[in-house]
Amino acid sequence: MKIPKDPAAPEQKTSIQVIERMMTLLDVLAKHPDPVPLKVLAAQTGLHPSTAHRILGAMTASGFVERTDNGIYRLGIRLLELGSLVKSRISLRETAIVSMLELHQRTGESVNLGIRDGDQIVYVERTSSGRSSVRVVHIVGARAPLHTTATGKLFLAEDGLGKVRDYAKRTGLPGTTATSIRDVAALEKELDKVRRHEVAYDMEEVENGVRCIAAGIRDDSGELVAGLSLSTPAERFNPDWAPLILDTAREISRALGYRPRDAA
Repeated sequence: MKIPKDPAAPEQKTSIQVIERMMTLLDVLAKHPDPVPLKVLAAQTGLHPSTAHRILGAMTASGFVERTDNGIYRLGIRLLELGSLVKSRISLRETAIVSMLELHQRTGESVNLGIRDGDQIVYVERTSSGRSSVRVVHIVGARAPLHTTATGKLFLAEDGLGKVRDYAKRTGLPGTTATSIRDVAALEKELDKVRRHEVAYDMEEVENGVRCIAAGIRDDSGELVAGLSLSTPAERFNPDWAPLILDTAREISRALGYRPRDAA
């Protein structure tokens, strides 16, 4: 018995092929900082010039591509509009939580997500270890001075020397433990290490008996928007966790759209 052909099959195949060609053209346009002639687009996508011209015409009509007066093409404003919409819908906490839970499972320790609010760090998400009676101040909504926290040091390191000195003068570098940094020269030395290693430490500077390691999270523009930190009782502190924390922070950054320049 002969099975009848699906009348929609050829049309479906053609539609998918057109979409694939559209994506290929967008990828090529994205790689060029300047507008691209049709001839170059056809050559780099492997499409016949007439095919490329037809698809580019449809994309121009929808705003995904712009065609200049002299017949060359560039990415259109519609992509910027859609990109802004996607960015506005990305929640830092929702994006970070899966990676935070994975880090928590691998280490068994508390994982914190902190953001900057003026001269303080505010913790907006946390996974609790439940392994120790030692109280950790890094609870959701808790605040601490930038210079005493691992996450806060990430932001100060980003500020540069002038702003750091302004911060020190403005706040007076208050401390809560014997190991809190209270001297601007010591703070500058500490921040230099942060810049070189891309991780920061809180060695019982907020609370006695609690230590932290933090790495920065960046958004699609490259801006430092948060810090991911691991909090542990001092007796369980393991500096070998630093690469794991850094990798996890980079994973979250990639999910937010961050792409390092050397990887572009």
